[in-house]
Amino acid sequence: MSTNAEASKPAVKLEHVSKRIGRKTIIDDLSFDIYGGEVFGFLGPNGAGKTTTIRMIVGLMRMSHGNIYIQGHSIRGEFKKAIAQVGAIVENPEMYKFLTGYQNLVHYARMIPGISKERIMEVVKLVELQDRIHEKVKRYSLGMRQRLGVAQALLHHPSVLILDEPTNGLDPQGIHDLRTYLHKLSREEGVAVIVSSHLLSEMQLMCDRIGILQKGKLIGVETVDDFIEKGTAKVRIEVDDARIAAQAVKEKLAIDAILPDETTIELPIEHEKIPVVVDTLVLSKIKIYSVATAAKSLEDRFLEVTGGKSVE
Repeated sequence: MSTNAEASKPAVKLEHVSKRIGRKTIIDDLSFDIYGGEVFGFLGPNGAGKTTTIRMIVGLMRMSHGNIYIQGHSIRGEFKKAIAQVGAIVENPEMYKFLTGYQNLVHYARMIPGISKERIMEVVKLVELQDRIHEKVKRYSLGMRQRLGVAQALLHHPSVLILDEPTNGLDPQGIHDLRTYLHKLSREEGVAVIVSSHLLSEMQLMCDRIGILQKGKLIGVETVDDFIEKGTAKVRIEVDDARIAAQAVKEKLAIDAILPDETTIELPIEHEKIPVVVDTLVLSKIKIYSVATAAKSLEDRFLEVTGGKSVE
């Protein structure tokens, strides 16, 4: 996220938002901000409350407590003004396949006052569908339909775009293209893009910041890089005898090593403990040939934080 985005007012603001159904608390006191010009990702294991949170942001589910503001307008008190700032796609966008892409956009535009033909072509160009926009949607690939869905969601100049599982069913090229368009929207148009996805590798490439939900509670909101850097790292050490080296760190440091082969040990340790491990091996008269830290992924760190639970 850019410095300008950080300095501006939030596009979306959650203040102490809770959702209870009967005696069960689904969402527990969520408070965080999302800014224009960033791609914000929701992560969480099954049942964490990501979809419930999105449904409350777009007004499809009532909050039990708290409030949500979109560009300063309260979902509770100024619903029409708030929701007018939002465009959303939930999974695969629904289109009339017997109509062309352009006809679909015209049909949708008729439901919203003030959308000109110039605006329609503007969003078509933004998602780079101008060469195929007059073809029938039944000839579109799934990736093209997703791009048409983004165009439809952007027709009314929303400042917030919400996408729930936008990469479902897309091939690698389609996922890459969608990621490119979302970055373009956030960087060039200043749109706040909110994404929920189970593809952690793609979220790592797509998002500027992420909010981690677990059991309805917010664990934290951080940049992707900061989140990944925290916690343990996988350190790979090449030695003359992996079995003796593993025994030494087990006995003297109580660290369990993994032995990929006879001359390598892998240790899940904090970065600052690497010198201690190296000193221990040297004092144990074990020859060290190399020390390397394996790059950790968003998935590695996510599983570490959530205790190995999968995403939705």
